[in-house]
Amino acid sequence: METAFTRLVGVRHPIVQTGMGWVAGPRLVSAAAEAGALGVLASATMTPDRLRAAVREVRARTAEPFGVNLRADAADAGERVRIIVEEGVRVASFALAPSRELIAELKEAGVVVIPSVGARRHAEKVAAWGADAVIVQGGEGGGHTGEVATSVLLPQVVDAVDVPVVAAGGFFDGRGLVAALAYGAAGVAMGTRFLLTSDSPVPDAVKARYLAATVRDVTVTRAVDGLPHRMLRTALVDSLEDAGRAAALVRAVRHAAAFRRLSGLTWREMVRDGLALRHGKDLAWSQVLLAANTPMLLRAAMVEGRTDGGVMACGQVAGVIDDLPSCAELVGRVMREAEERLAALEGFAAAP
Repeated sequence: METAFTRLVGVRHPIVQTGMGWVAGPRLVSAAAEAGALGVLASATMTPDRLRAAVREVRARTAEPFGVNLRADAADAGERVRIIVEEGVRVASFALAPSRELIAELKEAGVVVIPSVGARRHAEKVAAWGADAVIVQGGEGGGHTGEVATSVLLPQVVDAVDVPVVAAGGFFDGRGLVAALAYGAAGVAMGTRFLLTSDSPVPDAVKARYLAATVRDVTVTRAVDGLPHRMLRTALVDSLEDAGRAAALVRAVRHAAAFRRLSGLTWREMVRDGLALRHGKDLAWSQVLLAANTPMLLRAAMVEGRTDGGVMACGQVAGVIDDLPSCAELVGRVMREAEERLAALEGFAAAP
């Protein structure tokens, strides 16, 4: 299925596997790429040296195009951009809108720039700065999310920009792909659906917890870092929501210290990253610290398998997913379902 997005990045199918921290490593990314989707490495939880090694590992596993996801506001964003350019990565995606200067640097090197946005005005801004495409995530999506549903946000963005738009938030099958195409999108991006595959490195106990969840078990909370965050409701979420400010600050400092050791960041860099997320938001200092080290809470679940003590970010679709296919099986299924839906729609159009 050829779209403006597949032509832009050189993949066979209009599907993106999103860059999920501690999840989207070389194993998942290469499997998604081999299946014909655009696999995206999550670099925010990697040191620069680990990012370079991960890029090379993906390339050793597959010759297909793939991308790297970056935090545009990270203290070392420039260094990570240089690694992407030096290693010849095809696509750079961003969790937050990158600066005009970062976009220009990447485009000059021939890298396709695809920021993720959650509002029409953000899409308009990055498109005007030269972004090649945008991923637009509606409120159904996992992790940090907004309030506007994909079905409302997507057509707004499609009408507002002249670059390919990839839809995210609420997609898990071929029916969703066809619906996105009908809205004018050039493809879909899926995080939770790729997290719940046999190629995902997430521990089995965590996957089982996701598979057992219903739609009602997926919630949005500000208790983790002060920003709306969609995840499974767990004992940790309950305790964070019930904790007082002093307890939250102690917890935040403890997690911050652990993440500083893992990431190699200085305290100054961590506070700077936290302040970047705080910009324009009314966050307490405990929340600023948590914003800078939320990766540790994600790691507890996604790496250590602690369903009781970690954050289990996910989209609402976690409540309707009940199996663990390989990436090849998943992408093949999505494309078959999409072709069947398109054929059925053609039948409606041909009816007298």
